Amino acid sequence: MNRRDFEILDGFNILYIEDEADLLLHTRTVLEDFARNIYAVRTCQEAYAVLEAHSVDVIISDILLENESGIECLKNIRREMGLPIPAIFTTAYTDTEFLLEAIQLKVEAYIVKPINIKALLNALHDVLLPRIQQQEINRTYNIIKTISVVTDGKQVELVHFILNHLDENNILNYSYAEIMEATGISKPTIVKLFRQLGEKGILTKIQNGKYRFDESKLPFPALQPEKKI
Repeated sequence: MNRRDFEILDGFNILYIEDEADLLLHTRTVLEDFARNIYAVRTCQEAYAVLEAHSVDVIISDILLENESGIECLKNIRREMGLPIPAIFTTAYTDTEFLLEAIQLKVEAYIVKPINIKALLNALHDVLLPRIQQQEINRTYNIIKTISVVTDGKQVELVHFILNHLDENNILNYSYAEIMEATGISKPTIVKLFRQLGEKGILTKIQNGKYRFDESKLPFPALQPEKKI
């Protein structure tokens, strides 16, 4: 089996629900070294508040919280809040009833306490890897589609730079000078490409050093996820 690369976790936000304060603190402290953000809470109500305010990529939850059920919590998140977020359950119990409910919810992983951190990281990696792979596929197609409007070799290199430096909102936060320094590409080449992309509505200037990339304006339809049979 190939060694997992836990560095892929650093682009994701994790919601961690655990009513044991010491375990919550310990596990959160470990995960903070790997993920972008860890939202650590002790109750379902706190979890709902986090989800109202933040984007979350995966949920880790104890099945039996104090006076609450992690399973019911996840049901509410997926059905009432309409958030199909992948989940990993942790529990000190191996009761078949709990396991069957977790399976019915299509929970992605199930870890028995005491939590083995390596097992938890492996589970997070395996849950989030398909997201990474789909992002890479989309990025590749975006590069191909954007390159179709340019022919110059330096401009192609510049397209790669743009798409690799968009933030989560598809915003490029780079001035011409910063792009020149990072790529070694001349200002006239940068200006020419930005004008080309701007005329097609692909790259729109918001303010100096800030541009919005609009995939819907690309010359071909956006990639659609492959349907499972």
